[in-house]
Amino acid sequence: MQLAKLKEQVKQQQLPNHIAIIMDGNGRWAKKHKFKRIMGHKKGVETVRKIVEISGEIGLKYLTLYAFSTENWRRSKTEVDYLLKLIIETLDKEIDELVEKNVVIKFIGTDKGLSHSYRDKIESTSQKSWHNDGLHLNVAMNYGGRRELVEAVQKIGRKVKSGEIEAADIDEKLISAHLYTANMPDPDLLIRTSGEYRLSNFLIWQSAYAELWFTPVLWPDFTQKHFLEAIWDFQNRERRFGAR
Repeated sequence: MQLAKLKEQVKQQQLPNHIAIIMDGNGRWAKKHKFKRIMGHKKGVETVRKIVEISGEIGLKYLTLYAFSTENWRRSKTEVDYLLKLIIETLDKEIDELVEKNVVIKFIGTDKGLSHSYRDKIESTSQKSWHNDGLHLNVAMNYGGRRELVEAVQKIGRKVKSGEIEAADIDEKLISAHLYTANMPDPDLLIRTSGEYRLSNFLIWQSAYAELWFTPVLWPDFTQKHFLEAIWDFQNRERRFGAR
């Protein structure tokens, strides 16, 4: 199906409120093309740009991208340093256009392991977009689902200890309110590229009822058409949420 026709069909149906993507396969793409791994990450940024663009065009409200996990620190120092540099350089380069296109950009993840200057740079740059009300682009940076839950429990525990809340007040709604994604809808659709079939510690609380869509396509080769096909597939599923 032609991209333009698929886009119109998707727009005519009910869109997901929130799509999350595990952008996997940059390293394998580089190996396949006999490049260094860092070239796969650089090529992956081009795909990010295209997916953000089409998300805005169809009127998607929330898009969360898994950019750097808490487990990625185990990679070589050369690759980690390049990834961190690439993220901040891409933000610097793209922020003005994102603001112009009414995108709101927010980074979610833990502060642990990142320098104060790096975190301050991310926040000060992304703040330029916070007055917008279009696509909410969440970049999961230094993110781990288990770490997120640990930090949420710690925050709640401190409130119980101080007497601000009672232990009996703790429920799903309270836990959700202490996650990095507080005040956002849970993802309806979670996409993973590269042929792997796991969540890899990504939005493990929020994705309890997300529809999962896996593709063997490596992230640098993932196109706007693939993205719309995932949404079209979602729109044609029957979601029961545990009911019959």
